[in-house]
Amino acid sequence: MAELPRDIVLLVDDSPEALGFLTDALEQSGFSVLIATSGPAALNIVERITPDLILLDAVMPTMDGFETCRRLKANPAISQIPVIFMTGLTETEHVVHALGSGGVDYLTKPINIDELRARIGVHLKNARSAQSARVALDAAGRHLLAVKGDGNIHWSTPQATRLVNAAMGSDDGMDTVISTIAAWMKDRTASTISVAHGGQDVLQLAFLGTIGPDEYLFRLTASQRADDQVLRQRFALTNRESEVLLWIAKGKANRDIGEILGLSARTVNKHLEQIYVKLGVENRASAAVKAAHVLHEM
Repeated sequence: MAELPRDIVLLVDDSPEALGFLTDALEQSGFSVLIATSGPAALNIVERITPDLILLDAVMPTMDGFETCRRLKANPAISQIPVIFMTGLTETEHVVHALGSGGVDYLTKPINIDELRARIGVHLKNARSAQSARVALDAAGRHLLAVKGDGNIHWSTPQATRLVNAAMGSDDGMDTVISTIAAWMKDRTASTISVAHGGQDVLQLAFLGTIGPDEYLFRLTASQRADDQVLRQRFALTNRESEVLLWIAKGKANRDIGEILGLSARTVNKHLEQIYVKLGVENRASAAVKAAHVLHEM
């Protein structure tokens, strides 16, 4: 029977004694341990390897644990990794500072290993539950993203990212979405936000509500256009067929169209078969030309 992979703990501390003691204890408990002796070293490690949990000393020279944690949480790719602070500081303001920096827990030195094991277990379980929820959303094809109060992306499902890039025609389309949301965050009055590209609305963001003290959830959809109606009426298409034809006319590949409309490639092909029949053409190039000609007449 294959051995299950070990959870990876990144241990960040500038004390050789603490590193040695904690590394031995964690490895004996079944964890794989990565070591960093400073905040910058920790940031460098997570760029290459994603740990399951981070144990972070609060008091370190050059860059303390609080600043290190803030920088870790600023990276959407690793922001969901639980961070447990370790320190000899016990004043309430230090605890508040640790949690305010993005930590999920706080242990005072000297560290009790049994307590450390228990807390690591709890936070790994919680992190897996959150990850499972996101995986479920991904599997369901939901185009969801969450932003923080400053408008920056907190997390997004892969489908949402692909939809944005397909609709915007570039791999950095999320930048436009971020700037649009940042503008909305100033008053937060509208429940739906339009995202424009090339002078036209290409995406709609529906605000679903807050899911945390600093986490705002949105659902993305491709914008419905007046162009759809023109194509639908001219060629007697269904709603979905007109949407597919519109994106064909704009040069999108089947995969991109599927991402934008939430369809499988096979379903897109099925719609194309019907579109060819109704337009009296034999291929997508001819369909695109015919659709573009009709839209140009508007």
